[in-house]
Amino acid sequence: MSTPVTKGSQSTDFPWWLIFLGLVFTFVTFVIVTNDLYSQIINVLGKGVWITIFVTLFGFASASAVGLGLAVMSLSGSLIMRQVARFYIEVIRGIPILVLLFYIAFVGAPGFVWFWNFITSPLVDAGIVEPMRMRDFSLLWRSIIALTIGYSAFIAEVFRAGIQAVDVGQIEAAKAMGLGRILRFRLIILPQAIRTILPPLGNDFVAMVKDSSLVSVLGVADITQMGKVYAAGSFRFFETYSIVAYIYLIMTITLSIGLRGLEKRMRSKWS
Repeated sequence: MSTPVTKGSQSTDFPWWLIFLGLVFTFVTFVIVTNDLYSQIINVLGKGVWITIFVTLFGFASASAVGLGLAVMSLSGSLIMRQVARFYIEVIRGIPILVLLFYIAFVGAPGFVWFWNFITSPLVDAGIVEPMRMRDFSLLWRSIIALTIGYSAFIAEVFRAGIQAVDVGQIEAAKAMGLGRILRFRLIILPQAIRTILPPLGNDFVAMVKDSSLVSVLGVADITQMGKVYAAGSFRFFETYSIVAYIYLIMTITLSIGLRGLEKRMRSKWS
C-alpha cells in the first residue's frame, strides 16, 4: 500500500512538471522562431494580445470593485440591501457567461441607448447634445461590461467568505476602540480577509484570462478572434489554433506561478 501524501511533503515536491513544461515551451518557441509560417501566425495573433490583456485587466478590476460592494451589501444590517445583493448574485451566477455576453451586447446595450436618448431628449431637441447611436457603444465595451457583471457575482462570494473568516473578537475590539465602520473595514477586516480571498481571487483572475476568449463571438479582435480570421482565410487550422493555445498557456501558467509565489510571500510575512 502506498504512503499517503501529506501536506508537508506536497509543499517540498520538486516541480518536475514545470521543468517538463519549460522544455516543451522551449521546443515550441524554437519551432515558431525557425518556421516562417508559425512566425507569421504569431505576428498576426500578437495584435490581439493587447486586446485580451485590456479586457482582462479592466474587466477584473471593475468586477472586483462591484463584487466587493455586493459582499458588503450581503453582510449589511439592512434587510433590503441583503436581499438585493442576494438576488443579483444568485441570478447572475445562474446565467452562462456566453449567454450574458449576447444578452448585454444585443439586449442590454440597445436598451441603455434607448433609455439614454429618452432622458436626454430635451437636450437633443435643444441641439445641446447629439443622440447616442448603437455604433457609439462599441462591442469591446459591451464585452467588458458583460464580463464585469458575470464575474462580480462570483467574486462577491469570495469577498463575503473572506470577510466572514475574520475573527469576530478583533472586530469587537476595534469597536471598543471607537473605530467607525469604514475604518474597521479598511484597517481591520479587509487586510485580514485578503489572506483568505487571495487564492480564489487569483483563480478567478486566471479564469477571466481564458473566458476573455468568449468576446471573440462578438467580433472583438482578441487573440481568439484574430486566430479565427487567420485560420478561415488560410485554412491553417492546426497551426493557428496550436499557437492560440500556446499563447493562452503562457499567459495562464505565468500568472498561476506568479500568484502562487505571491501567496507564499504574503503567508511568510503574516506568519
